[in-house]
Amino acid sequence: MTMTNPIGLYLHIPFCNGKCPYCDFYSVSPQSGTVDRYVDALCREIDRAGGVYDTVYFGGGTPSLIGSENIAKILSHINRTPCCEVTLECNPSDTGGVNSTFDFSVIAKSGVNRISMGLQSADDAERKILGRRSGCDDVKRAIERAKKAGIENISLDLMLGIPFQTAENLEKSVEFCKSSGASHVSAYILKIEEGTPFYKIKNTLTLPDEDATCDLYLSAVSLLEKAGFYQYEISNFSKKGFESRHNLKYWRCEEYLGIGAAAHSFKDGKRFYYERSIDGFISGKPPVDDGFGGDEEEYIMLALRLCEGLNFERFKERFGHPLPEKTIRNAKELEKHGLVTVDSNGISLTVNGFLVSNSVISHII
Repeated sequence: MTMTNPIGLYLHIPFCNGKCPYCDFYSVSPQSGTVDRYVDALCREIDRAGGVYDTVYFGGGTPSLIGSENIAKILSHINRTPCCEVTLECNPSDTGGVNSTFDFSVIAKSGVNRISMGLQSADDAERKILGRRSGCDDVKRAIERAKKAGIENISLDLMLGIPFQTAENLEKSVEFCKSSGASHVSAYILKIEEGTPFYKIKNTLTLPDEDATCDLYLSAVSLLEKAGFYQYEISNFSKKGFESRHNLKYWRCEEYLGIGAAAHSFKDGKRFYYERSIDGFISGKPPVDDGFGGDEEEYIMLALRLCEGLNFERFKERFGHPLPEKTIRNAKELEKHGLVTVDSNGISLTVNGFLVSNSVISHII
């Protein structure tokens, strides 16, 4: 596989010391020798793919679990542009614990310039319910250590609609994001995924009802904006200039290569993925074809997740013809309900539209 124009690179690190009860991402406990063999396989596949990358994203699992030296080793195999955004997902318990040996200075020197960390909540009782093994003090230490190493771009995850969540605790969490010096916040509404521990006990969970969850989302949007984080996607907020360049590739239907067990790719109009098997990936089992991607419907669906919305001119440039009038009419039907804005430049969802985005986007398409 050869690539000339820079694209995004996603690297899946499928190791976790323990599964959070809401998580359905592919991950396993690290076994003796498996981590080293997996890292070697990643380097092998990166070398095989070649190419140049302008964003790199280590996702998981828990990427920080494999250690700073392994992160540096993997990055040494990646051909990057001078201003490449390199994001590493970190677990506060691995990187912010009192006895943590994770070295942020090593990964900073290797090119990591952005950290994404799972805060979920600044209330330790809520964190415990979500299966987080660290407290807020660990999060603070991890952020301080990253910044001391020169990594200033910090993203924190928040979760909305979690068991026993209150408006006061949400406000406390947003204040934590502000005071910590974070530059980006991802605020996701909890979804109970099939096959997770939460799914097995879903009928016993004390979750906010639908109206309360909607109120928490609207409150998060307002609180984050007051704290200087401006919404640019349904669940993502940043200070000016600190949007996730890698994730924007997904929402703008741009190309990216995924390497690692369970990693997905979109390249040359085709989608493909590695199976959810560490052994299969290590042994060199090739990716599975997943058909074509990037058609008009998918492009519209992804564009409408962004606050910038679906731009008429960009659509025409990409597909060679204007957006169908029927699509515009469908959007205008929702405009009178305050769910959509339609102007001469394009179509975008309002904050209330984001709350029911699946239905709104389905109607527009």
